Amino acid sequence: MKVVGIIPSRYESSRFPGKPLVDIHGKPMIQHVYERARECQKLDEVLIATDDQRIVRAVETFGGKSVLTRNDHESGTDRIFEASEALGLMDSDIVVNVQGDEPLLMPEMIEHLVDTLQISFDRKMATLAFVSHDREEYLNPNVVKLVTDSNGCALYFSRSPLPYFRNDRNNLSFLKHLGFYAYRQSFLRLFTGLPQGRLEKAEKLEQLRAMEHGHNIHVALSSIETHGVDTPEDLEKILKTTRQDC
Repeated sequence: MKVVGIIPSRYESSRFPGKPLVDIHGKPMIQHVYERARECQKLDEVLIATDDQRIVRAVETFGGKSVLTRNDHESGTDRIFEASEALGLMDSDIVVNVQGDEPLLMPEMIEHLVDTLQISFDRKMATLAFVSHDREEYLNPNVVKLVTDSNGCALYFSRSPLPYFRNDRNNLSFLKHLGFYAYRQSFLRLFTGLPQGRLEKAEKLEQLRAMEHGHNIHVALSSIETHGVDTPEDLEKILKTTRQDC
């Protein structure tokens, strides 16, 4: 069984055009993500899936591997599926969706995610969450929250405060979704072919598509929290809180 990490990377972004190539301490952001993912011993291969030649050239410059994909994909998941099919992966192989805007990711996060899927061949999809106590993030619709059942499978993801603490908000504790996923190749093929459901359209969260069609998402709890770069303001925070050698 092969485990491949694929980093979807799109140059055009409504909130932050050119985001993958922004400079973070002398390196483009996509290089930071690639190099950290390469440190994960669970990954047999790491590559970047992109629709832009500028990103391809940047990856070639730092010695990485990339795959040029179509430019009409609606999501990063669709992009990684095209790349995974080009690799000729077996149905039982595992594909890890490594978010391209997470320059501070730690290799052990990916290892933990892969371990969660490898427990059983019956597991088809897994994701990461972090136990947070941050009230501001709990109320922030840009921070996705989730709840799980007693077996560690997701019950729901939402941009709304979840769960709602009716009586006691002084001891706030919730699961913050970290947008990393692992899929069996066979399920990734199935998932990208499913129609969008009502909840996915309402929340703008594609993982709800799997749940609406009756598929389990196993949730791995990460002891590490990361902060992605969605806006120029996020980048400024990263630059202020990291060292030159990050």
